[in-house]
Amino acid sequence: MRLRHIPGSEDAVFASPYVLASPEQHRGRFGAVFGNENPIEIEIGMGKGKFIMEQARRHPEVNFLGIERYPSVLLRAIKKQEQSRLPNLYFMCVDAKLLPEIFAQGEISRIYLNFSDPWPKDRHAKRRLTSPGFMEAYGSVLKKEGTVEFKTDNQGLFAYSLASIPEAGWRIQWYTKDLHHTDAAGDNVMTEYEEKFSSMGNPICKLIAGR
Repeated sequence: MRLRHIPGSEDAVFASPYVLASPEQHRGRFGAVFGNENPIEIEIGMGKGKFIMEQARRHPEVNFLGIERYPSVLLRAIKKQEQSRLPNLYFMCVDAKLLPEIFAQGEISRIYLNFSDPWPKDRHAKRRLTSPGFMEAYGSVLKKEGTVEFKTDNQGLFAYSLASIPEAGWRIQWYTKDLHHTDAAGDNVMTEYEEKFSSMGNPICKLIAGR
């Protein structure tokens, strides 16, 4: 997918009070950022922020960090947060590969992966956010009982994930290939992509993995 670059987006993103410009400086001390010791949950590839902002509204007892590597995309979420001013939500403009450098062991309670790039070519498998390399990174920052929740409409990526996650030493705790027709649908918070794909009739897949 080609992303439209917005001139000046980098400067606007890193100047925002809702963006942690040097998140590695808070490693092991993210509770101080929020002013409390509530659990911290992160979304990797948060896009325009619909999912994580709704999660922050529903769960004021949890602190949320949204990660988006593209400034032009993150800028949309920042503008929404400027209106909402949710106190339990901050953003980071970083690559997910840097998670171990940003967070200490056991600092994160839950990781959300929503409609990640499927990277369909075999030679790009290592770039998939459910590949063993990324799962290792998640394990280095999650609490022992922490979980990864993954949603996609891409059947190929989901099949890959059902195999690659256990191969990385994780356990699939729950999964479905048609989320919107399960009991879990009532608590489901949809992303922008989820609304688009489900309106096209695409079934939504979801899994929850732990160690």
